[in-house]
Amino acid sequence: MNIRRARPEDAADITDMIHGLAEFERAPEQCTVTEKQILTALFADSPTIFGHVAEVDGEIAAMALWFLSFSTWDGVAGIYLEDLFVRNRFRRRGLARALLAELAAECVDGGYTRLSWAVLNWNSKAIALYDGVGAQPQREWTTYRLSGPPLAELAGPR
Repeated sequence: MNIRRARPEDAADITDMIHGLAEFERAPEQCTVTEKQILTALFADSPTIFGHVAEVDGEIAAMALWFLSFSTWDGVAGIYLEDLFVRNRFRRRGLARALLAELAAECVDGGYTRLSWAVLNWNSKAIALYDGVGAQPQREWTTYRLSGPPLAELAGPR
């Protein structure tokens, strides 16, 4: 196993895994991302997201996509893990934990105060992993999302 930062040549695998994650989360019709969008997001002059991949025998087996967040209370950045995905045939090998450990190291090395993410309530295997590494669920917070027509409606005429 080798954990490393994503490179441009990984974009096809990353895009494929994003679509695999959407399928796993029972919402493949909502995933419209393209390889070109991933290339731009990860490797533009000012990237909007960062990524790590896990390789097994030279094959991309898993990924973690993340971006910097900011704690106004701490006055310090943190990492928000947007997607963590391990391809089916590579599951139960410690790849997700290894990717989390790499992001924890990014936090420590960067002086960031937190590593945060969300998990679907029904994903018991992921929750067991997160509990196992000492992560604490933030049950007092409810996540909200505004997208699609309601987002456009709130924005008003443009």
